Amino acid sequence: MLGGIPGAFVAPDTAGTARGRPEKESPMAVEPSGEILADMLNEDPGGPVVMLNLLRFAPNGRSSYEEYSRRAGRFLKKYGAELLYAGDGATPLVAEEGQGWDAVLLVRYPSREAFSRMVADPEYQEITHLRSQALAEAVLQPTVAWTSRRPS
Repeated sequence: MLGGIPGAFVAPDTAGTARGRPEKESPMAVEPSGEILADMLNEDPGGPVVMLNLLRFAPNGRSSYEEYSRRAGRFLKKYGAELLYAGDGATPLVAEEGQGWDAVLLVRYPSREAFSRMVADPEYQEITHLRSQALAEAVLQPTVAWTSRRPS
Protein backbone atom coordinates (compact mmCIF):
# COMPACT_ATOMS: atom_id res chain seq x y z
CA MET A 1 0.00 0.00 0.00
CA LEU A 2 1.35 3.44 -0.93
CA GLY A 3 0.72 5.31 2.28
CA GLY A 4 -3.02 5.69 2.70
CA ILE A 5 -3.76 4.87 -0.94
CA PRO A 6 -5.30 1.38 -1.19
CA GLY A 7 -3.80 -0.97 -3.72
CA ALA A 8 -0.46 0.79 -4.03
CA PHE A 9 2.80 -0.86 -3.06
CA VAL A 10 5.90 0.92 -1.83
CA ALA A 11 9.06 -0.86 -2.89
CA PRO A 12 12.34 -0.27 -1.07
CA ASP A 13 14.32 2.69 -2.37
CA THR A 14 16.84 0.57 -4.25
CA ALA A 15 16.63 2.52 -7.50
CA GLY A 16 18.16 5.66 -6.07
CA THR A 17 16.97 9.03 -7.27
CA ALA A 18 17.12 11.17 -10.35
CA ARG A 19 17.66 8.13 -12.61
CA GLY A 20 21.07 9.31 -13.71
CA ARG A 21 20.05 12.90 -14.38
CA PRO A 22 22.36 15.68 -13.19
CA GLU A 23 21.18 17.91 -10.37
CA LYS A 24 19.37 21.01 -11.61
CA GLU A 25 20.37 24.48 -10.52
CA SER A 26 16.80 25.80 -10.42
CA PRO A 27 13.87 23.74 -9.19
CA MET A 28 11.31 22.48 -11.67
CA ALA A 29 7.62 23.11 -11.04
CA VAL A 30 6.07 20.03 -9.45
CA GLU A 31 2.65 21.51 -8.63
CA PRO A 32 0.12 22.89 -11.13
CA SER A 33 -0.39 26.65 -11.25
CA GLY A 34 -3.81 28.29 -11.17
CA GLU A 35 -3.46 29.30 -14.83
CA ILE A 36 -2.67 25.74 -15.90
CA LEU A 37 -5.63 24.41 -13.88
CA ALA A 38 -7.93 26.95 -15.58
CA ASP A 39 -6.65 25.82 -19.00
CA MET A 40 -7.29 22.18 -18.04
CA LEU A 41 -10.88 23.01 -17.10
CA ASN A 42 -11.44 25.05 -20.26
CA GLU A 43 -10.43 22.14 -22.49
CA ASP A 44 -12.53 19.64 -20.52
CA PRO A 45 -14.17 17.09 -22.86
CA GLY A 46 -16.38 15.95 -19.97
CA GLY A 47 -16.37 12.68 -18.08
CA PRO A 48 -13.67 11.06 -15.98
CA VAL A 49 -10.01 11.97 -16.25
CA VAL A 50 -6.99 9.79 -15.55
CA MET A 51 -4.03 11.81 -14.33
CA LEU A 52 -0.62 10.47 -15.35
CA ASN A 53 1.98 11.17 -12.66
CA LEU A 54 5.65 10.70 -13.58
CA LEU A 55 7.83 11.27 -10.53
CA ARG A 56 11.55 11.83 -10.06
CA PHE A 57 12.41 11.95 -6.38
CA ALA A 58 14.74 14.49 -4.85
CA PRO A 59 17.57 12.98 -2.79
CA ASN A 60 15.90 11.32 0.21
CA GLY A 61 12.50 12.41 -1.17
CA ARG A 62 10.79 9.04 -1.21
CA SER A 63 9.94 9.11 2.51
CA SER A 64 8.36 12.55 2.15
CA TYR A 65 6.31 11.30 -0.80
CA GLU A 66 5.19 8.27 1.19
CA GLU A 67 3.98 10.59 3.96
CA TYR A 68 2.17 12.73 1.36
CA SER A 69 0.54 9.56 -0.01
CA ARG A 70 -0.62 8.45 3.42
CA ARG A 71 -2.29 11.82 3.97
CA ALA A 72 -3.60 12.24 0.40
CA GLY A 73 -5.63 9.03 0.48
CA ARG A 74 -8.53 10.64 2.33
CA PHE A 75 -8.71 13.43 -0.24
CA LEU A 76 -8.88 10.95 -3.11
CA LYS A 77 -11.80 9.28 -1.35
CA LYS A 78 -13.49 12.61 -0.56
CA TYR A 79 -13.42 13.68 -4.22
CA GLY A 80 -14.29 10.28 -5.69
CA ALA A 81 -10.83 9.52 -7.08
CA GLU A 82 -9.25 6.11 -7.36
CA LEU A 83 -5.62 5.07 -7.60
CA LEU A 84 -5.47 2.78 -10.64
CA TYR A 85 -1.75 2.03 -10.58
CA ALA A 86 1.39 2.94 -8.67
CA GLY A 87 4.80 1.46 -9.36
CA ASP A 88 8.51 2.07 -9.49
CA GLY A 89 10.10 2.89 -12.82
CA ALA A 90 12.55 0.36 -14.23
CA THR A 91 15.18 0.85 -16.91
CA PRO A 92 13.47 2.53 -19.89
CA LEU A 93 13.41 0.57 -23.13
CA VAL A 94 12.92 3.62 -25.37
CA ALA A 95 14.12 6.96 -23.97
CA GLU A 96 17.01 9.35 -24.10
CA GLU A 97 19.69 9.03 -21.42
CA GLY A 98 18.34 10.12 -18.04
CA GLN A 99 14.67 10.15 -19.09
CA GLY A 100 13.60 7.32 -16.81
CA TRP A 101 11.27 8.04 -13.91
CA ASP A 102 11.48 6.83 -10.31
CA ALA A 103 7.74 6.20 -10.03
CA VAL A 104 4.55 6.23 -12.11
CA LEU A 105 1.02 6.69 -10.83
CA LEU A 106 -2.33 6.70 -12.60
CA VAL A 107 -5.19 8.29 -10.67
CA ARG A 108 -8.75 8.39 -11.99
CA TYR A 109 -10.97 11.32 -11.00
CA PRO A 110 -14.68 11.48 -11.80
CA SER A 111 -14.06 14.79 -13.59
CA ARG A 112 -11.48 17.49 -14.11
CA GLU A 113 -13.62 19.65 -11.84
CA ALA A 114 -13.24 17.08 -9.02
CA PHE A 115 -9.45 17.17 -9.45
CA SER A 116 -9.49 20.98 -9.40
CA ARG A 117 -11.65 21.06 -6.26
CA MET A 118 -9.31 18.63 -4.53
CA VAL A 119 -6.14 20.60 -5.22
CA ALA A 120 -7.90 23.81 -4.11
CA ASP A 121 -9.12 22.25 -0.84
CA PRO A 122 -7.50 24.21 2.03
CA GLU A 123 -6.91 21.01 4.02
CA TYR A 124 -5.26 19.36 1.00
CA GLN A 125 -3.08 22.46 0.57
CA GLU A 126 -1.69 21.78 4.06
CA ILE A 127 0.01 18.59 2.80
CA THR A 128 1.23 19.66 -0.66
CA HIS A 129 4.58 20.76 0.75
CA LEU A 130 5.34 17.06 1.35
CA ARG A 131 4.90 16.32 -2.37
CA SER A 132 6.83 19.42 -3.44
CA GLN A 133 9.82 18.69 -1.22
CA ALA A 134 9.81 15.02 -2.27
CA LEU A 135 10.18 15.68 -5.99
CA ALA A 136 13.02 16.93 -8.13
CA GLU A 137 10.86 16.70 -11.28
CA ALA A 138 7.35 15.64 -12.15
CA VAL A 139 4.88 15.35 -14.99
CA LEU A 140 1.21 15.65 -14.08
CA GLN A 141 -0.82 15.17 -17.25
CA PRO A 142 -4.56 14.71 -17.69
CA THR A 143 -5.42 12.02 -20.23
CA VAL A 144 -8.50 11.48 -22.38
CA ALA A 145 -9.73 7.92 -22.98
CA TRP A 146 -9.54 6.67 -26.56
CA THR A 147 -12.92 5.00 -26.13
CA SER A 148 -14.56 8.26 -27.21
CA ARG A 149 -12.56 8.17 -30.48
CA ARG A 150 -13.99 5.57 -32.82
CA PRO A 151 -11.93 4.27 -35.73
CA SER A 152 -13.26 5.38 -39.12
